[in-house]
Amino acid sequence: MSGTVTKASLSPGKRRLIELMQRLGFGCIERLEVLGGEPGFDPPPRVIRDVKFGGENGPHPKALQEDFTLKAEVRDLLARLQEMGDGTVLSLEVKHGLPFRMTEEVCA
Repeated sequence: MSGTVTKASLSPGKRRLIELMQRLGFGCIERLEVLGGEPGFDPPPRVIRDVKFGGENGPHPKALQEDFTLKAEVRDLLARLQEMGDGTVLSLEVKHGLPFRMTEEVCA
């Protein structure tokens, strides 16, 4: 995914993933199933929040916005899920409501 992509232009599953990352703020999403490049929520992934005392722990400011242009990190994540096709994201690390690092399960 390149160029200008907005949240409103995405499928419901991709919007749900973005909203989950924004609400999480900092932490990890584990065992996210991907089917046909789309994130799945049945079964639901495991969500682990990092809490930093004396720091910012609330949702990302854009979490309340219906639409906005996606940052490069989000576009990269969605492109990677599309390339993956079917599989499992073992761990998706989230920082500031944005994807930071991903570990995926691959077939040998």
